[in-house]
Amino acid sequence: MFKHLEPNKIFQLTSKAPKYVLLVFIIILSIGLTEALILSPEDYKQSHSVRIMYVHVPAAWISLGIFSSITFISISGYIFKNRNFFIIAKSLAPSGLVFNIIALVTGSIWGKPTWGTWWAWDARITSMLILVLFYLMYLIAWRIYEDKEQVL
Repeated sequence: MFKHLEPNKIFQLTSKAPKYVLLVFIIILSIGLTEALILSPEDYKQSHSVRIMYVHVPAAWISLGIFSSITFISISGYIFKNRNFFIIAKSLAPSGLVFNIIALVTGSIWGKPTWGTWWAWDARITSMLILVLFYLMYLIAWRIYEDKEQVL
């Protein structure tokens, strides 16, 4: 398994069709966002603001999933002494941060008409804010140290 995770093997696998994957991504994203934000019916209680949930909830789940993946991959890197796991974990962190920020912003946009406030110190919202701080600390740790051995 580890011989397939070498950087040159991964590059051979991932560099074959990026433009086709990008094209499929753009098509699927536009169809999904059109259906979710324009064509979906409004809710009887929340009116049009319920449509933001089609962006907010997946962004929150993806953010949590990426953080869980970073944790699992980092622990596996220590167990198996494989440096490629740390490179993979490091490359996942910016995506998780972006999805976490999307979840916080869309949650605030949804919260204003629904709750009457942009921010409520709810446990779920506060834990997502703490997760943003964890993402930022993880990324800053990789940037601060010149010797990458200190980060691991």
